[in-house]
Amino acid sequence: MSPRAAQAGEFTADEMMTACAARALRDGMTCFVGIGLPSAAANLARATHAPGLVLIYESGTIGAKPGWLPLSIGDGVLAETAAAVVSVPEIFNYWLQPGRIDVGFLGAAQLDRFGNINTTVIGSTYANPKVRLPGAGGAPEIAAFCREVIIIVRQNRRSFVERVDFVTSVGYGTGRGDRERLGLTGAGPRKVITDLGVLEPDPETGELTLTGLYPGVTPEQAQAGTGWDLAISDTLEVLAPPSAEELSALRALQAMTPGSEGSP
Repeated sequence: MSPRAAQAGEFTADEMMTACAARALRDGMTCFVGIGLPSAAANLARATHAPGLVLIYESGTIGAKPGWLPLSIGDGVLAETAAAVVSVPEIFNYWLQPGRIDVGFLGAAQLDRFGNINTTVIGSTYANPKVRLPGAGGAPEIAAFCREVIIIVRQNRRSFVERVDFVTSVGYGTGRGDRERLGLTGAGPRKVITDLGVLEPDPETGELTLTGLYPGVTPEQAQAGTGWDLAISDTLEVLAPPSAEELSALRALQAMTPGSEGSP
């Protein structure tokens, strides 16, 4: 998003990304949430159009209803407001792996045209990489077993690469059919939300296709931030900016977060 567009609408690129991610969540869904923008999006959705959204954090909290944005998956407010607290193995073995979670959020250090994610190493060899990243955590299982996945990542040529250096979490492999051959029961990435717009997989090939742009962003800017020949939808749309209700709810959550300027 161009700084001028964000300034004109009095919202930031992060707020635009958060609003887009929140709109992708439906009331009554179960949502595997991470910290950062995914948590902001899930809590924004629950505060606006999806009050019945069930938030599940990796730490074992189910149905958490925090009044602010948690600082980590171990933030006490998650356990204090949860409908239930279970062990981490139960979250993965009972909830995630059998497909009981509707949607999961993931980030990426690298992402390729088929939605495969790298959060392991940058460089040609695992043993001697240029950069060793934090690793997989629970991401491979989220990518494999959630009924659908939303990826949130900033769009630039360092992150949007022709081929990831290491496949940490499988998107669509080399194209449609790979997930089924690998025995992955989830549908895979349904949306990639960036700081420029939104990409969705082509229904035939699985290749990520630009379907929406933020106000003030051009297709040329999206292509410039992509390390492959970006497919662009014939029905490319300009996405609505955050509404006054969305901005008010999001900023209220941020203001209540411990350590923020507006927190008690």
